[in-house]
Amino acid sequence: MTDTPRANPGYKRIATEEAFATREMLDHYLKLVQDGIDDPGFQSLWGFYIQSDAARPRFIRDHLVDLGEKRLAHMDESGIDMAVLSLTAPGVQIMTRDNAVGFSVDANDQLAEACRKHPDRFVGLAAAAPQDPQHAAKEIERGVTKLGLKGVIINSHTNGEYLDDEKFWPIFEAAQALDVPIYIHPRGMSRDIIKPFVEAGLDGAIYGFGVETGLHLLRIITKGVFDRYPNLKIIVGHMGEALPFWMFRLEYMHEATVRSNRYESMKPLKRKMSDYLRDNVYITSSGVGWEPAVRFSQQVLGIDNVMYAMDYPYQYNIAEVMALDNMQIAPADLKKFYQTNAERVFRI
Repeated sequence: MTDTPRANPGYKRIATEEAFATREMLDHYLKLVQDGIDDPGFQSLWGFYIQSDAARPRFIRDHLVDLGEKRLAHMDESGIDMAVLSLTAPGVQIMTRDNAVGFSVDANDQLAEACRKHPDRFVGLAAAAPQDPQHAAKEIERGVTKLGLKGVIINSHTNGEYLDDEKFWPIFEAAQALDVPIYIHPRGMSRDIIKPFVEAGLDGAIYGFGVETGLHLLRIITKGVFDRYPNLKIIVGHMGEALPFWMFRLEYMHEATVRSNRYESMKPLKRKMSDYLRDNVYITSSGVGWEPAVRFSQQVLGIDNVMYAMDYPYQYNIAEVMALDNMQIAPADLKKFYQTNAERVFRI
């Protein structure tokens, strides 16, 4: 096997969870850290990444803000034809309402300009400020209809609040009306659940991110969001934050809990939990370049529901691309995984 991905494999490689940041946003993060913002998840994550001089955080900072030469060179080296770019976690959701609104508009403008400069290499997702749901809905509309962005990025909770709260549902309404997906990406864990994770060093990408974001999606499903918005599409990364592996138990216990009337918050749904996971949810392989996980998820969710992602620049490993190129699946299904599922979902 060569040490580079093979050229012209019969499909485009579209990486669907690739992060960027504006320099202004990283400067704001540094100020928040230095001012001692009272958010343990943000301090744990960005207190390290924004200040450490170790090789990994320096690499991440340098490449988050690059929407040109460095990023394109790494895409070429790893055989990535196109990247779906979105504002890195926690995006604007750590900010005050006014700052969040302003930074989301600026980030979308900068991202759209990069996509215009490199239309064959970049597409983007619009950032929005859930702190102001009505403005978020309008900014999503502007991002899609005026800037040509292909979806929405929400970096999980906003000050410990999740999108299942109906005050945030203008965001769902806008996404469904525009027929674009919402990508829910992890961020530092919320205050109410982080303590035992951070004590053990498990609050970040190693485990805590998946727990927190999987919880977010389950709250959306069990609140009946997909019954209200049946055509809404939500994407989660990291092989679905492990939910495909829990699907049997989630469905069994959800139905048992509804029958028992144990929780006022858990009401009957129109469909089974597995129906929503298969019909409304798409997952990406970001951070999980592992054939068994990909093939299992394709089996239980459907070939059309699983897409490739690298998770750049947080995870940049050319060997993962080569391993996934060599998965033992039908060529047509490999093309769906790398290319055509993303083209359909993001309308590329």
